Amino acid sequence: MGHKKGFYEKYIKRPQDFLCALLACIVLSPVLLIVAILVRVKLGTPVMFSQERPGLNGEIFKLYKFRTMTSETDENGNLLPDEQRLTAFGKKLRATSLDELPELGCILIGKMSVVGPRPLLVKYLPLYNEHQARRHEVRPGFTGYAQANGRNALSWEQKFDMDVEYVDHVTFRGDWKIIFQTVKTVLKKEGISSDTSATMEEFRGSTAERTEG
Repeated sequence: MGHKKGFYEKYIKRPQDFLCALLACIVLSPVLLIVAILVRVKLGTPVMFSQERPGLNGEIFKLYKFRTMTSETDENGNLLPDEQRLTAFGKKLRATSLDELPELGCILIGKMSVVGPRPLLVKYLPLYNEHQARRHEVRPGFTGYAQANGRNALSWEQKFDMDVEYVDHVTFRGDWKIIFQTVKTVLKKEGISSDTSATMEEFRGSTAERTEG
C-alpha cells in the first residue's frame, strides 16, 4: 500500500518548509558566514562538502554540509577512518549541528523538508528491506523522528523503524514536536556518536528481512 498524504502534507507542509528555511537563512546568515570563515581557516578548502543522497522516491540529489573532517589519506591514497580525520573543531560543529546548515538550501529548492527521514548514502539503497525502503515515500528531512529521539545512539534498525513510523504519521503537530525536541537534543548534545564509532558505523543490511503485513 502506497503512502497516502493527508491535508497537511498535501497543502501546508511544503509552503511551511520553504518559509521556515527562508527565515532561517536570513536570521542565521551571520552564523553561516562565521562558520564558513572558521572552516576555511581551520580545515582549508573546500569549505563545503557535497555528496549525492537519495531523496523522495529514491531520486538522487546533492546534499551540502560544512566540512568537519580533514582530507588526510594513508600511504595508498585512501582516506583515513572518520575518527582520525574528524578534528576537535569538526566535533564541535557536529555537536551543535552547525555543519548541517547548508542543507537549508536543499529545503528551499524542494529536495528536502524540515522534518523527515535523514538522507543517507546512495550505496545503502540496495541494502534496505521492503519495510525500510518506505522511508523514501516522503522528502528527507533536516531533522527527523530518530534525530529527535536518540540520534546516532540508536541502532540502524531502530532509526529505520522510526522513519517508517513517521512516514505513516505526518502531521503538523508531530512535525513541530520533532523540531522542538531536536533543539532540546542538540542543546543537550545527546546522541552525537554511536557506541562504536566517532560518527555512525556503516549500515551493512539488516540481519533479518522484514516486510509489510
